[in-house]
This record gives sequence, structure tokens and C-alpha cells, in this order.
Amino acid sequence: MASVDHVQGKTTVKTTLDMINRMQADGVIGKYAIGGAVGVIFYLEAFYTEDLDIFVILPTAPGSSVMSLSPIHEYLKVQGCKVDGERIVIGDWPVQFLLPQGALEQAALDEAVKTDYEGIPTYVLSAEHLVAIALKTGRAKDYARIAMFLDQDAVNMEKLNSILFQHGLDSKWERFKSKFSEE
Repeated sequence: MASVDHVQGKTTVKTTLDMINRMQADGVIGKYAIGGAVGVIFYLEAFYTEDLDIFVILPTAPGSSVMSLSPIHEYLKVQGCKVDGERIVIGDWPVQFLLPQGALEQAALDEAVKTDYEGIPTYVLSAEHLVAIALKTGRAKDYARIAMFLDQDAVNMEKLNSILFQHGLDSKWERFKSKFSEE
């Protein structure tokens, strides 16, 4: 595992993860997992990223189907955190809370990998789900991350192929491989 310290200072990472775990313990969020570039760093060499993406399940009130990030914002404001657009700065680290947008993101969150950072328990999306989400998103930086995963043999190809097939991304994967893969 590469170190997240290269992205943010060790104190900031610990402060941020402590706060997110506290939010979960206090019932503000349900299950969560780190995704995006920071999730990638748990599997590959560190590189620069601006923020921390946290996929979350939100508790819902009985009879309500409305999902809102307002409880997160309110909770963190009381804790002294500042809102910066879509992000909330915890410690010195901008954090973006994301709701699963479909079956792929929900499965990724359900199968998140429990890990430990400097004695702090946390969850990270699996390498295979990070690749699948990057493929689905399809930005140039996402394709670059996929290539890094492949170059460093950081994914289980059987598991990845299964996820891609299950979520209808197998044809997009074939197009990616024909453009970017050296195989």
C-alpha cells in the first residue's frame, strides 16, 4: 500500500478519518468507503490529489425516500469544519461525500475492504471496483489510473472481468484495451 501521507500530512489524514468514523458512530452516515484518487493510493504509488472522496450510505427516516447531504454538512459545521463548495474541509483536507449513483457504486460500497491507517480503522473500495468506476466515468485521468493498476498488476483480472460483465461495462473495457493496452 502506498502512503496517503504524500497527499496530506499524517495528522490531517488521521484527523479526517477520525471524524468520518465519529460520524458513522454517531449515526450521521452509515457504511462508507474511500474512493477516487485517495482510494487508488491504497493500492498504487502515491500521486497528487486535491480531495478525499467518501462514498456513503445515509440513514433515512422511516417513510422518507429523500436523500440529502445536509445532515453531514450540519454535523461537520458544528464540529468546526468549513464548507468549500461541494466539499467540506476536515482538518486541512477537503472531503467530498458521494452517494452511490447506481448498482456499480452500491456494490463497490457493499464490498469495501476494511483496512487500517496508522491505527485508525477505515474502508476503501476494492481495486477492482475502483477500476470499474474509473472506466464508467471515462475521463482521461481515470484511464491513466486504470493503466497504472494494470501496469502494477494491482487488480485481480478474474474479479474485475466479473464486475465489468455484471455492470454492463465489458464492451467499454474492450474498447479501453484496444486503445490503451499494450497486450
